Amino acid sequence: MPASWRMLPDGARLHLHHGPIDVILGADPPEARGGAFTRAVARFQGLLEELVAELSGLRSADPPPFTGPVAQAMARAVAPFRPEFVTPMAAVAGAVADALVAAMAAEPGLRRAYANDGGDVAFLLAPGEALTAAMPGGGRIALAAGMPWRGVATSGWRGRSHSLGIADWVTVLARTAAEADAAATLVANAVNLPGHPAVARRPARDLAPDSDLGDLPVTVAVGALDAAEIDAALDAGAARAQDYLARGLIGAAFLSLGGRTRSLGAPAAALPEPADA
Repeated sequence: MPASWRMLPDGARLHLHHGPIDVILGADPPEARGGAFTRAVARFQGLLEELVAELSGLRSADPPPFTGPVAQAMARAVAPFRPEFVTPMAAVAGAVADALVAAMAAEPGLRRAYANDGGDVAFLLAPGEALTAAMPGGGRIALAAGMPWRGVATSGWRGRSHSLGIADWVTVLARTAAEADAAATLVANAVNLPGHPAVARRPARDLAPDSDLGDLPVTVAVGALDAAEIDAALDAGAARAQDYLARGLIGAAFLSLGGRTRSLGAPAAALPEPADA
């Protein structure tokens, strides 16, 4: 199936679709929107083919040098997080979003833009501009042009990608969406209770034969956990997020499991109240 694109009924957003890539774009002001979307569509055409051409390397934890700019961005995004096991595919959605926002950014007069690739979002903010990003569960993050963060991503075992951990969701801010995507994946993996009988896991290859996770056990169900167990899992994830904050890899992280949450980092956020509050 070829790449497709269409304006959404609100007349302000563009939907791009090609195979596994499903992106919503926004751009302001309205007078710059058409040109920005035209630039994004031009970049979108052929993007999936670029990735498929280097897919075997992108699925490797020890990848070769890449030729395509999006594949190169994926490799750069995951490199700082090693030696933790991670392949460039951990950054694919964010890197696609980054590439589309970069294309829109060339439009004269553009003040704000975003590309939302399945919940991994790249955004552009001109000086003086701001926006609010939504998180799962009703949380919201206030973002401003003066912040260095231009990417937000969410991961967890309930999402569209497989997770080694048990987080309901983890949302991360970083300098790019690709970096946020990789960090969210790894923090979500760390929210974990290894060997716990309430957690069901299966080899990733059983669920998706071509998964970059191979035989690693991914979470398929999480049963009842008590408050102490939830806190222990969140503490493990928060420790990893704190390490990434200390190293300057991310700007903030928000973790949730079983209605309980953790918030780390500087950007202002309104999190939903814990279930037992």
